[in-house]
Amino acid sequence: MKVSKDAANTARRIFRLCAPQGKLNEEHLKLSFSKIIADRPRDFRQILQELYRLTRVNVERRIVSIESASELDSVQRDRIEGNLLQQYGQGLSFQYATEPALLGGIKIRVGDDVWDGSVQAKLEKLTNSF
Repeated sequence: MKVSKDAANTARRIFRLCAPQGKLNEEHLKLSFSKIIADRPRDFRQILQELYRLTRVNVERRIVSIESASELDSVQRDRIEGNLLQQYGQGLSFQYATEPALLGGIKIRVGDDVWDGSVQAKLEKLTNSF
């Protein structure tokens, strides 16, 4: 379903009220959803859809996926987490995975940002350059 400009603007305004300084307040968000459902303003389905999308994007932006070729020790994890918390702020959720296909190095994904320092990525880049 395509969301109209008015519905998208309304959803963005509501989301900004529920997320001052970028930190999502879940109680305000729940109250907003309840109020929209109860009052059923014009284009309420589109407003709900866009508000849901904005919430999902905000939550996904706070998830950090770290893949490495071998298991990382606690010192490496602490250093990575410290750097990412410094760059992105508090409230990140870290997920670690071991992926032998990387051959070496590490791949970090924070929302839409990806840092790929793996041997596999370097080999693919070298292959594509020929």
